[in-house]
Amino acid sequence: MDPRSVIVFGPTGAVGSATARAAHNHGARVTLAMRDTTKPIPRLSPLQVTDGYERVHADLSQPDTIRSAVLQSGAKHAFIYMVFDSSDHMRASIEALKDAGIESVVLLSSMSVQGDLHAVPPTDLIGFAHAQVEKNLLDIYGKEGFTAVRPAFFASNSFWWAHQIATEAEVKTSFPDVRLDFISPEDIGAVCGAFLAGAAVPAESDQGQKIVCLVGPESLSVAGAIQTIGRSVEKNVRVTTVTDEENLEVMVLKSGIPRPLAKHLIEQFAQMRDGGSFGSVDFQQHCANIERYLGRPPTRFEQWVEQNKENFVS
Repeated sequence: MDPRSVIVFGPTGAVGSATARAAHNHGARVTLAMRDTTKPIPRLSPLQVTDGYERVHADLSQPDTIRSAVLQSGAKHAFIYMVFDSSDHMRASIEALKDAGIESVVLLSSMSVQGDLHAVPPTDLIGFAHAQVEKNLLDIYGKEGFTAVRPAFFASNSFWWAHQIATEAEVKTSFPDVRLDFISPEDIGAVCGAFLAGAAVPAESDQGQKIVCLVGPESLSVAGAIQTIGRSVEKNVRVTTVTDEENLEVMVLKSGIPRPLAKHLIEQFAQMRDGGSFGSVDFQQHCANIERYLGRPPTRFEQWVEQNKENFVS
C-alpha cells in the first residue's frame, strides 16, 4: 500500500513542525507548505527535511497558492491553522483545498470554542475567529470531512514573560493565582499528526462532528509556572501583582501582544481570577486525551521548560 500523502501548512511553528514529524513517523509522505521555503523548521535538520519531506510554497491566506501547492504535492489530507486576518474566515482557502483534491482536514482550533458554533459571540475574539473557520469547514467538508483539535492553554504562552525573566528577573501580572494547564505545543502537534496520517481515529462529539479537546496534565498557577521557569534557568524571579491596566501595558510593550488581543486576554483572565473558568471546559474530562491518542503520558510543564529554556535566558 502506498503511504498516505499529506500536506502540512505552517510547519515552522511548534505545532505544525510536530504535526509534520508525527505524520512522517507514522509513515506518511509529508509536504511542508511554507510562505518561505528556505526558513528553518524546528527540530528538523536540513538533512532530515530532504529525507522523506518535500517543501512547497503556499500561503493559507492566498487560495491560488494553496491550490497550486496541493496539486503539486498530490496530497489528499491537510493540516491547517486559523488565519486571524482572513476577511472571509478562510472560506476561499478551504474551498481551494477541496477543489485541489484534499479529502480531509485537521484544523488546529481552540478550546475557546464551546457549544453551538453559531452562538460564539464576536466579543470572544479567539473563540469567534476559530468558530467561523470550523463553520466553513463544516459547510464545505461536512461532519465527516474534518477534525477540529481544540487545545487549552499553550505552554509556549509562557514566552510572554521571557523578556521580563531574562532582563529584569521580575514578572508583572494581574493574575498570578489563575490556574492553567500549560499544554505542550509538541504534544498538540503529535496528536494532529496521528490524525493526519490516519494512525489515530478521533472520537465524535454528540453532534457527530469530530472534535478533540486537549488539556495538559496539570493545573499550575501563573506564579507557579513562572517559578518553574526560574528554577530551570537558575534565577530568582519575582512575581509582582499589578492592576489590569498596568498588566495590559506590560503585555503590549514587553510581550509584544497586539493591544486588542492583550485586552481580550486580560478580560478572560480577570473572569478566571474572580471565580470563573476557562469557558465551560471540564478539564478532567479531556486531560486523558493526549495519552489516549499518543499512547504515552503528556509532557509536564517542567519538562517542556527544560526543553525550551534557551528562550528565557536571552
